Amino acid sequence: MIAEARREQIREMLMEAGAVTVSQLQARFGVSPMTARRDLVALEERGSARRTHGGAVLPSISAPENSFSQRLGAAAEAKLRLADAAFASLRPGETIFLDSSSTAYFLARRIADSGLAVRVLTNSGPSMQVLAGSEQHIELSMIGGTHRRLTGSFVGPSAVRMIRQHFVDRLFFSVTGIAANGMLTDADDLEAVVKRAMLEQAGESTLLLDESKLATHGRYAVAPVTRVSLILAEVDDERMHADGVTVRVV
Repeated sequence: MIAEARREQIREMLMEAGAVTVSQLQARFGVSPMTARRDLVALEERGSARRTHGGAVLPSISAPENSFSQRLGAAAEAKLRLADAAFASLRPGETIFLDSSSTAYFLARRIADSGLAVRVLTNSGPSMQVLAGSEQHIELSMIGGTHRRLTGSFVGPSAVRMIRQHFVDRLFFSVTGIAANGMLTDADDLEAVVKRAMLEQAGESTLLLDESKLATHGRYAVAPVTRVSLILAEVDDERMHADGVTVRVV
């Protein structure tokens, strides 16, 4: 197993159990104590772990990352309304990015149920599944990479390279939260890099925000809110308003 994939699994172990030991990592991955400690050092440098004697624990963070199934059940009605509003703006023949957020998944379901002929590129395993199962005329391109079991998404250098090989009409995405200075943030560093790459390759971008995104923020910066074209939000907030950004309350 390559180091990056192993470290992602260690991070997921931390998210699930709150702590890991070097001996656990030795048994789980068949690595030496030195390699296990090196992995924990790398995760600590990213802010994903805090090393302790003999292992590591979760650091104190602003917004813990929940599993995809947990996020699907949070603010579901608001996310459905946001997805409906986003879908209403789509036009046949467009090419779009969908990120791995649960809000974008609701939009993927809406697209799958419709007869709208669009091309979708996504790094979300759940969105891929629902779109691939549709009988409608949807062209689907899967963005591959390192699989994150916690979220069902694909991240890492391979995912970013594939994103940068495409230019799309629009990006639909969400974030963990907005910081006080208007910075869009995510709970995971690799997810933040993927979202940033999608923003760079999209002609326009639509940010989907339920109210919970205004009460917290992640540890990793994605981009300033000024990089967004349109914000569809459950409620209004001064952090959303910037030059060139249109805000619509849904």
